[in-house]
Amino acid sequence: MASADETEGAMTPVDFIQLQHYMEESSLRVRDVIKEFHPGGRYAKHTSGECLDVEGFCLFLKTYLEVEDFPTDFCGKLFRYFQQAEKDGSPKSTMPKGGGVFLRDVSCYFSVLEEGQPREKLEFTFNLYDKDGNGLLDSSEVDRIIAQMMRAADYLGWDVTELRPVLKDMMTAIDVDDSGTVTLEEWVKGGMNNVPLLVLLGLRMTEKDGQHIWRLKHFNKPTYCGVCENMLLGLGKQGLYCNCCAYTVHNQCANKNPDRCAWTFVKNKQEIGKAFHDWIKADCNSSKCQVCFKKIKTLAGRRCVWCQETRHDDCVTTGVPKCDCGPLKNHILPPWTVYPISKEENTNLLNVPPDGHILQISPDLDIQPLLVFVNPKSGGKQGERVLRKFQGLLNPRQVYNLTNGGPTRGLHFFRNLRQFRILVCGGDGTVGWLLDAIDKASISVRPPVAVLPLGTGNDLARCLRWGGGYEGSDLREILKEIEGSEVIPLDRWSITVTPKNPKDAGDPVPNEIMNNYFSIGVDASIAHRFHSMREKHPQKFNSRMKNKLMYFEFATSESISASCKKLKDCLTITCCGKPINLDNMSLEGIAVLNIPSMHGGSNLWGECKKADGASEAAHTHSEVITDRELLKTVTQDISDKRLEVVGLEGALEMGQIYTGLKSAGHRLSQTSEITISTTKALPMQIDGEPWMQPPCEIRITHKNQANMLIAAPTKSSGFFHHK
Repeated sequence: MASADETEGAMTPVDFIQLQHYMEESSLRVRDVIKEFHPGGRYAKHTSGECLDVEGFCLFLKTYLEVEDFPTDFCGKLFRYFQQAEKDGSPKSTMPKGGGVFLRDVSCYFSVLEEGQPREKLEFTFNLYDKDGNGLLDSSEVDRIIAQMMRAADYLGWDVTELRPVLKDMMTAIDVDDSGTVTLEEWVKGGMNNVPLLVLLGLRMTEKDGQHIWRLKHFNKPTYCGVCENMLLGLGKQGLYCNCCAYTVHNQCANKNPDRCAWTFVKNKQEIGKAFHDWIKADCNSSKCQVCFKKIKTLAGRRCVWCQETRHDDCVTTGVPKCDCGPLKNHILPPWTVYPISKEENTNLLNVPPDGHILQISPDLDIQPLLVFVNPKSGGKQGERVLRKFQGLLNPRQVYNLTNGGPTRGLHFFRNLRQFRILVCGGDGTVGWLLDAIDKASISVRPPVAVLPLGTGNDLARCLRWGGGYEGSDLREILKEIEGSEVIPLDRWSITVTPKNPKDAGDPVPNEIMNNYFSIGVDASIAHRFHSMREKHPQKFNSRMKNKLMYFEFATSESISASCKKLKDCLTITCCGKPINLDNMSLEGIAVLNIPSMHGGSNLWGECKKADGASEAAHTHSEVITDRELLKTVTQDISDKRLEVVGLEGALEMGQIYTGLKSAGHRLSQTSEITISTTKALPMQIDGEPWMQPPCEIRITHKNQANMLIAAPTKSSGFFHHK
């Protein structure tokens, strides 16, 4: 049974998950925060020599994590954790005085966990422990750095018993003359050649073609190392796994010259169009060889990265037909279609990846690859997992992380192709970001866009039958869905907001383009309060369930306070020059709809009565419809260059529509243009992005149409849940 002291200094997995959520919301770096604790800094009084007291430690966390009301009990628990780590890993002579913790140890620990380039992290930790600035670390200082890295590794789920010998080997290699000291150059060179350490420090990309894209992975079935061919052992059964080619090694074997990764492009123009297999040593799991049809023993075969065929080592060169990219041939960007060009051939350096190659896709070959954009921050950790999986299913050169420079590089890379499709993985905001980028890009065709919904609302994805949220299904099935999808135009609208008094200081308008909806009043008020609270207290919004409960709480309080009652007294609506009569209506909200989904699945317009032929023809040729009886038969269409205007009585009515207790809001108009004039400050939102707007005039006009992919109707047992 654990003693009281051990329990005090222990951190549970839940504690670390909570800490990670805080870190994900912070924009600061450790290197910026520690300056405040050095002589002359704001919090220098909380450091005694090199030690932080408990108050200083809490100030460090509040400053670094950008959280004013960081929980006191959690702060105390973290402080005791660092204290206990000092007791366990340091001789008594080097223990912090007065029961504090070392600032440099805390700083090193968090710098390992935060995002950044491995070289920067190595240089930062070196300078942190080089107290006298002489450019040398002695063995005890290097050991302290390794101790902090081990603690960070333990937090991330590494088996540190495997990592310890790797780091010790690194130290032996660095200090070749046994001098007991290490220079900055030796430290960085040793670290940058140590694969497991680079993965721990956050290695993001390959340095050159043929290098693996490593990540740490835990395996729940027998798995073998591709270098030593022994099974991965230990409680966690962990190893380093390549996202691209699925090659797996022990941590300690990663530096022992493993086989190369797949080639992602050809080296010169002469190789363009010459399809080839790329055989990677693999555990073929007793599958049959496609040449001799005999079973392949463990690690006695090879697998083609592109077509997924498996063969014995001896059968690889026997009767090998050209690679056809296998089941995913309609999506993969084959490496033999991509080739390097010189700077003189392409002065626009948008598509220069970290390895320095300027690449181009041959426009002459008959291919229709899928360009994939992933927002790894959407849907919690879902986005990161989707990014990794697509790197393995497709050519990594066609899969883009949107946090690394946005969609521009990917669109530029594909710009000369006659036809290609796009898959955007993220929420509605991510889809809007991509559609804006397509507008601005100089591409010969406007590619159709499919959506893998990873956000919270996903209203556009619902309308296009991609579902309300990705549930973790096999991505190959989703790629099949894309093959069976159809192109449909989506109306996009320009929004111009003109303040009546230019001196009024309101919030900035979040967007100038609307894809889904625009609203004023009750729903925007709830969204604005939710958005403001999430920015102030991000730790309270770290799960979908918490977000829904918090949203429900704001909706409940809004229904009681009715902050937007008598809305008709402070605004007027004109559709194509025709005023909308709001008399005898008690409204708290106005919604302007482009798609039949809002608030994560609510259809505010509702279903329609069947119209006769005459009235249907009247709908088609009329710019604006305001007749209440006629509006009952009007259907929504995301391609008809029209908007639907709906009135809402309050938060309660919104809830009734969402749950199906009420069929729709109050239909006010269908129009091709709308102007709204307000006389007081009101909450507004565009596609879920809220802000508070002083008196103004809002004009919404048709901008253009985007090509979208709509999935075939799915059965109830499909891969997505719509609500």
